[in-house]
Amino acid sequence: MKMDPRDVDVDLAMKRFLNLPDGKSDAWGESIGELQVDMPEIEVIDGDSHHAFQLAEVAEMVGRSLARWLKAKGQESIFTETNRRWVAKICTEVGRNLARQALAERPLRLKIEDLQTLVEKTLVDNNAYDVARSLVGERRERPPVVPGPGEPAACTVRLIRRQGQTVPWNESKIEVAVCQAFLSLRMDASSAPEIARAVTVRVTELGQATVHIEEVQDLVQEELMRAGHYKVAERYIIYRAMRADQRERKARGEVLAAPTDPTEGMVVVANLDGTTFLWDGADLRSRIEFASIGLDLCLSAGEIEKELRRSVFDGMKRSDLNNTISLNAKTLIEKDADFAKFAGRIQLSFIYEEVLGWDILRDGTRALRDFHRKKFVETIQRGVEINRYSAVLQKYDLEKLAAALDPLADLELDFLGVQTLYDRYLIVDKQADVSRRLETPQFFWMRVAMGLFHGEPKDREVRVLELYNLYKSRRFCSSTPTL
Repeated sequence: MKMDPRDVDVDLAMKRFLNLPDGKSDAWGESIGELQVDMPEIEVIDGDSHHAFQLAEVAEMVGRSLARWLKAKGQESIFTETNRRWVAKICTEVGRNLARQALAERPLRLKIEDLQTLVEKTLVDNNAYDVARSLVGERRERPPVVPGPGEPAACTVRLIRRQGQTVPWNESKIEVAVCQAFLSLRMDASSAPEIARAVTVRVTELGQATVHIEEVQDLVQEELMRAGHYKVAERYIIYRAMRADQRERKARGEVLAAPTDPTEGMVVVANLDGTTFLWDGADLRSRIEFASIGLDLCLSAGEIEKELRRSVFDGMKRSDLNNTISLNAKTLIEKDADFAKFAGRIQLSFIYEEVLGWDILRDGTRALRDFHRKKFVETIQRGVEINRYSAVLQKYDLEKLAAALDPLADLELDFLGVQTLYDRYLIVDKQADVSRRLETPQFFWMRVAMGLFHGEPKDREVRVLELYNLYKSRRFCSSTPTL
């Protein structure tokens, strides 16, 4: 897993902006002035104080987090109409969720921590993972929770920080760090409290009066892997190593480069169902990384991102956004021949998402082979069901054929090859709720080979794989009528 150093810079910048006055905090509440949300009576419990809930405090919470993240990325235009509308949209969803909760309990009594968790979940549901990370960062300022009657005693171990100070153990800070690791990968962070609790238990079992921060981070990595969160553990390890490198360079007196950001800001993008989300280009950067594998391109990743963002505008549909990125990638072919493969891979990333249910941010390129293998059998069954495949294909050993699928072979295709396959050969499932391609290029090659050898009396799978290997290596291709 590669990690952009800018991710560390943005994270550190968000911490620096955590306690800075916004100057517009109250004004975010004005964003919901015209919202029509029927709010029931709700009481918010904040420590020892209680107050009546107002939707404006959610607007201020979300607006603060959005502003902090945008400032960390170096953006100056923050309190814009687009951002105000987006904050109002999040508030509407939070308000409706609270109204549903209040049906079971009137008046609804809600801890401020639970309200914050609900807002975080709503942000995640809207794919605003980075804004959710910014909001989670506010938890660092909360004091350790005092256990109530019948709850386990608080951990008395003191933490030794890197500068040598000793501070009381605060499990919530562990939870925040783990939560942000999940969110940085666009993953559900609901396991973070469990991981943090497990780390606290292990620290307590050490029987020591103090524990160093490095030991704690080792335990966090171990607990993430114990729980099967290997991608998050990897991200946590890489981030930790990059921070250690920064500290060492700073100690040597090196001047660290100021955080830079090649993006041109966020835009509101509309899904097919009419819902919207705030697109920050994180998936685009992952596509660029995937499309650049093994290529010697004449532009840097930041320069490519700027080129691919051309003509992206606020309010565009998700499908139009994807098409715009693909077409912009195609125009780069004029700059360098290697961009022919680059543009093809950008298009491939969209095909994989359409067919496989794979997500480039959530799953990463390493998962492509597994997604191909798992989806292949389902694809054959669906093709037969909608009368686009012959039922004879189901008589093969589909698991054996699926195991031979090699999506990395697609990397050798250029844009024209990928686009031709997409437009003319990959079968479309028109009976789905939304018409979509049923096949990836590798599914297509395998399906054609299966069709040609279904009449073999024996060793059909062997023959299919022999032809498939020729197809995928591009050493041979059948004529258009055969395909």
